[in-house]
Amino acid sequence: MAQLWGGRFTKDTDQLVYDFNASIRFDKRLLPQDIQGSIAHVKMLKKQKILSDSEGETIRAALEQILQDVRDGVLEITDSYEDVHSFVEAVLTERIGEAGKKLHTGRSRNDQVATDMKLYVREEIEQIDGLLYTLLNAVEKIIEDNTGTYMPGFTHLQKAQPVTAAHHFGAYFEMFRRDRERLADIRKRMNTCPLGAGALAGTTYPLDRAYTAELLEFDAPSANSMDAVSDRDYLLETLFALSVIQMHMSRSCEEICIWNSDDYRYVEIDDSYSTGSSIMPQKKNPDIAELIRGKTGRVYGALIQMLTTMKGLPLAYNKDMQEDKELSFDAIDTVCSCIRLYTGMLSTMCFRKDILRRAAVQGFTNATDAADYLVGKGIPFRDAHAVTGRIVLSCLEKGCAIDDLSLDEMKEFSEAFEEDIYEALKLETCADRRNTAGGPGTDAMKEMIRQNQAYLEESKC
Repeated sequence: MAQLWGGRFTKDTDQLVYDFNASIRFDKRLLPQDIQGSIAHVKMLKKQKILSDSEGETIRAALEQILQDVRDGVLEITDSYEDVHSFVEAVLTERIGEAGKKLHTGRSRNDQVATDMKLYVREEIEQIDGLLYTLLNAVEKIIEDNTGTYMPGFTHLQKAQPVTAAHHFGAYFEMFRRDRERLADIRKRMNTCPLGAGALAGTTYPLDRAYTAELLEFDAPSANSMDAVSDRDYLLETLFALSVIQMHMSRSCEEICIWNSDDYRYVEIDDSYSTGSSIMPQKKNPDIAELIRGKTGRVYGALIQMLTTMKGLPLAYNKDMQEDKELSFDAIDTVCSCIRLYTGMLSTMCFRKDILRRAAVQGFTNATDAADYLVGKGIPFRDAHAVTGRIVLSCLEKGCAIDDLSLDEMKEFSEAFEEDIYEALKLETCADRRNTAGGPGTDAMKEMIRQNQAYLEESKC
């Protein structure tokens, strides 16, 4: 078929070149945004008397019908068109005649696709924000249900100090809350309208770019026409934000894979989020957690690819930028599906509270509390640390825990130990007394839950 730009050419494009250059296979996803932007552009052209009222109304109605026909399956977007913009203009002209050729007045495909992508990314940011809100509610439910579920906290994958499952998942609540804030920041910064920038230098037509921006719910028109068509910062920022979201889920999924293993058995993943083995009938595999972890590299790849694409591009638009779509679509789809599955997996996961408690008792997680006890008796912390270290070494040799030692055995290391050391070394005492802001203590966790609930109420989608 004839190309929008064919007037200057005397030969048809080689078919391989055409196929390599075409983007209709993937940018047809942008049809709703392309129609939305085109209708706003037509309204502006009509307002500015560049189109007559009847022309504007005819074009608008036809554009709406094209979108509806595609959605109803009456009209198919085929590979015979170069891109979604060519498809819309060709079908429009076929249906309403010469008036359809006026749709492109005062704009280029450069500002058109830039607008389409911004509209698309803006909608997807809102969708992902909603998914994260649902996820945060699921995490908050885990927190509220597990304030008394004691477990070991880890550093270097070594048992460190006793915490609660509520406190542990409170860390993920903070991560996913920051993810929402990051997306909101991106949405605010990206909300300028490229339409009317033309190919790169604006247009001689008396466009009202502020009106177009208002119709499309942008805050303002893009300030510089060259930047408007060549800016992909918002995509880079979005891909970075998606990578961080995916990284947060991957960290949690790594823990869940470990905790679900036979050697830990801290949690049990629900059957509906597990799979079996084709050869080993006893297996119950954490495939969903593993896939979320695995797909993180896929999202990272989109970010790196986009950064690499943009790093050497001179102003203004270059065809390299066509590469932004497939990778962005895939990254967004991947993150959305992962959030949905991760939320479901968390919501149905069972905590083995007895095993978690036993694991917290073992591994000398109360060693720091033994040192703190001595500090409370007037011994300098560095000396108390050394005393406790010698106690741990002795317990390792004997194969026992610190609180298994008798008071006489304790006093061999320091006369400061009294009968109340055993109360100080209790699991509940170790965790519940840590009430500094952000800690696992009972009062600190109550305050954290209050703040989380207030945040969820204030930021309700």
